Amino acid sequence: MTIRVAVADDQALVRAGFRVLLDSAPDITVVGEAANGEEAVALARAEQPDVILMDIRMPVMNGIDATRAIAKSGVRTRVLVLTTFDIDEYVFEALRAGASGFLLKDTEPTDLLAAVRVIAAGEALLAPSVTRRLIAEFAKQPDPRRPPPAALAVLTDREREVLGLIARGLTNDEIAEHLVVSPATAKTHVSRVMSKLDARDRAQLVVIAYETGLVTPGS
Repeated sequence: MTIRVAVADDQALVRAGFRVLLDSAPDITVVGEAANGEEAVALARAEQPDVILMDIRMPVMNGIDATRAIAKSGVRTRVLVLTTFDIDEYVFEALRAGASGFLLKDTEPTDLLAAVRVIAAGEALLAPSVTRRLIAEFAKQPDPRRPPPAALAVLTDREREVLGLIARGLTNDEIAEHLVVSPATAKTHVSRVMSKLDARDRAQLVVIAYETGLVTPGS
């Protein structure tokens, strides 16, 4: 199945570079480009790509507001935030806004293609080299909207355990091995947790796990 991708960046050369790279992959096709956040939201609604590469700093509407608008629009497009810095204060807000992951702009081309495939599959938060550090920093940020632990009351004890494992970056197969259950059972647990917490994907489950205090930095 071909993964449909859109690119949102205010620099034409950057967009062109991403387009050439993405279109070089046999399983990925670029369905559109946007030069600002407002265009990105319109593009997501019109084309409903599987993934949209979203720069944070753009005119008219920034990438965070665009991500929030896309997440609330009901389309299934997953947002992959692009940032120049491995610890960017805006990335915290992007994750809260509904981004499915983030990636550094200087990532190797093959890693970018792999990241798009991972995000399209809804499997994991990205940028392995900095993910844990970013999430740890993210969890320390004050947020008046921090949901209370009671938000997890809808989960069973096993589902809370699964959520904790997801937050630590385990894949479904690794969760299955940890719990000594079949991969199919682990996948079912993950799906139920996602459904009960009304999360778009695993990235949002990670955010919920940290914000509710189920998982703490360094744990």
